[in-house]
Parts: sequence; structure tokens; C-alpha cells
Amino acid sequence: MSTKDYLEKDYYGVLGVPKTATAEEIKKAYRKLARKYHPDANQGNTQTEAKFKEVSEAYDILSDTKRRKEYDEARALFGSGGLGGYQGGPGGQRGGFPFDFGDLFGGTQSTGGGTGERIGDIFGGLFNRGGGRGTTATTRPRRGQDIESEVTLSFTEAAEGATVSLRLTSSSACTACSGTGAKAGTTPRVCPTCEGTGAASRNLGNFAFSEPCRDCRGRGLLVDDPCPVCEGSGRGKSTRTIQARIPAGVGDAQRIRLKAKGAPGENGGPAGDLYVQIHVKAHPVFGRSGENLTITVPVTFAEAALGAEIKVPTLKGMPVTVRIPEGTPNGRTFRVRGRGVARKDGTKGDMLVTVEVAVPQRLDEKARDLLTEFRNATTEADPRAELIELARSE
Repeated sequence: MSTKDYLEKDYYGVLGVPKTATAEEIKKAYRKLARKYHPDANQGNTQTEAKFKEVSEAYDILSDTKRRKEYDEARALFGSGGLGGYQGGPGGQRGGFPFDFGDLFGGTQSTGGGTGERIGDIFGGLFNRGGGRGTTATTRPRRGQDIESEVTLSFTEAAEGATVSLRLTSSSACTACSGTGAKAGTTPRVCPTCEGTGAASRNLGNFAFSEPCRDCRGRGLLVDDPCPVCEGSGRGKSTRTIQARIPAGVGDAQRIRLKAKGAPGENGGPAGDLYVQIHVKAHPVFGRSGENLTITVPVTFAEAALGAEIKVPTLKGMPVTVRIPEGTPNGRTFRVRGRGVARKDGTKGDMLVTVEVAVPQRLDEKARDLLTEFRNATTEADPRAELIELARSE
């Protein structure tokens, strides 16, 4: 890719973010597009493969603070159209402002940190101007890819936290060639064109740019006898099993990040992150309301009317005693402190106990007689009287 093409590319547009986007917004946009256009999800589709490469290239520049700054400054100097307005040669004009590229990129006499030095610094960082003084793209440490996985937890594991085994597949150095790309027993040779730097100088009249070597594609090495496993790419798929700690209190459909548990980095770069999608099985007794557990407990009519002390189960613990006061209505909720879901600080939420009056389905003769006697004794207390009056008043 030529320098002109490089500057004309709108990496912000590729990722669909504004120029003022934060690092987190850029990362989020990249992940979304990478999942959409990843070759594994679009087998045999050359268009999505090309789009994936374009998205990866944009993220590679914009995720690096220094390279993003250099890219922004270069585009600001040459305008949003890249080098399209350059007329060529000394005195070439763009936007009505004359400047001499020989002065800008050559040995400027300015000693005050002027435009020539500034542009030289920008393009020196972007395109490794100045021979082998810079670090080529192939030798620069690169962060490993982020990986996504999913796990299904029991209700108790999600509430209390758990350590689970995750089987991950990611890109890594080919084990057959140790990442060289060359067949076993052979070694790559230094590219004679760029002398191993991975960069070649391109003359554009009064100035020159450094760009990835076309012969070795920026690797600095040539492979005469490619590895049959990775076909000379030096990369392969690796599968590994890790033990991951899922923190307490995660909920169903939550997505958590495990730092540095993703694919290994390249050339000494840090590992990527692992993003785990959580699925939680339902519990036959308990529910969740944020950091609180919920439970519905049946009580008899006599317990609700006369008051009682009832036993209530807890999650992974002994039952607790809850006092039901006299005259407790159906659906009332009681709070049991510290019996809920574990928090990050080690404390726990509460357990919310809702009582539900259980109506007996069958009565023996004695129970029926006693209820009939109770009904006759409370005929004056009509629980619907107020409701009927309110309805009539409207």
C-alpha cells in the first residue's frame, strides 16, 4: 500500500466512529465489526474477508495512541483528501498555500521546530522514514486477539462465584514451524530487497516515503520452502483449556471480561482479553432481584391471621426463622438481612420473603364445621364493603 493510499483512507469511517471517539468506543466498534466480518463466520466470502482486513488495519492504527496522533496530524496537514491535492515538485500548491516538499522533508534549515521538522516527525513515525532506525511492523510487539466464549452456570454458582474450565481456540504461532513459516529443517532468508528491515523506500520526486516491502510483505524474511501446515503464514490455530474464575453475583445474559486470558501476543506483546457470555439456570425455589434473593413461602390462614414463626430455606445454608405478625395480608414481603447474593466487596444482599396464604383443597368434617362457625362469627366484617362504596362514588 502506498503512502498516498494510506493517508487517503478514513480509518474513523471504516470503524464508523467520530474523530473524537474514545479508545473504548473505538475498541467497541472494532469488536462489533470484527465479529460480523470474521472469516470463520463467513467461510468462502472474499468480500467480507477484505472488509475484515480493512477493519483490522483501521483498528491497528487507531488503537495505538502514538500512531493515531501521527495519523491525525498527517491528515490535518494534507487535508481530508490525503495527498490528493499535491501538485508535485517544488512549489507545488494545495489550497492556495505554496510549500516546498524538498524543504519539508529534506534538510530544513529551520531550528525552531518549524513545519518541516514537524512533518518529518509525523511521517518518520507513520512510515519509518530514515532506513532501519525505526521498528518495522513485523517486529513491533502486538497485543493478542480478544476471544469470546460462553458458559452455563447453576443458580448457586452465579450467586456465589465459581471456577470453571473453558476450552478456547485462538490464533498462535504455528507449532510445526515455530512461527517462521518455513518447512521443518529449513529457515527463512533475509529479504535482499529491504535487507531484513521489512520496509522499502519509494521515491516521489523531491521526497521519499518508506512503505512495507512488496517482496516480503513487510516481514523482512522470504520463505523459499513454506511450512505445509500453515502454508508459510507462520500462524495456526491452538486449542487450550483454562481455569477461569467467574465472580460472585453475575446474572443471566451478562458479559464479563477476563483480562489477559485471550490469545497470546506476538513478539512479546501482551495477551488479549477473554469475554465470557454468562447463562444461568433457573432455581426451583429462589429468584433474583439485583443483589437480593427472592422466595415465595406458603403460610396457612391461621398463621397469617394469628401470627406465627416460620422456617424459611436459604441458599447454601441452614433455614432461618421469620416471624409473621398477627393479621399479615397475603403477598406481604419480609426482608432477611445478609442472606442474598454476594457482592464484590464480600458482603451480601438480602433475602426477600413473600408470604402466600395457602387455601386447603380438601377439608374434613371437623375443619369444615369450625370454618363455618368462624364465618358466621365474622359476618359483620365485610372485606369488600369499602371497595363497593368507592366504585359507586365514581
